[in-house]
Amino acid sequence: MKTLQQSKIGETVVVKKLHGSGAVKRRIMDMGITKGVEVYIRKFAPLGDPVEVRVRGYELSLRKADAEMIEIV
Repeated sequence: MKTLQQSKIGETVVVKKLHGSGAVKRRIMDMGITKGVEVYIRKFAPLGDPVEVRVRGYELSLRKADAEMIEIV
């Protein structure tokens, strides 16, 4: 299982599955990250938290803990 946190800068990945439950999963989905959507990895902060991505045409910063819940292909 590869997560969004393990991807490299400049990669375009596809979301396979969202892990987690309840409000956390709902918040990630509300930001536009759903199964099958393409996510472009723009950059990581120096210590790896947060990660900046482009999804559905807009920029988004995700915490490391949230990025680890997003399984990718």
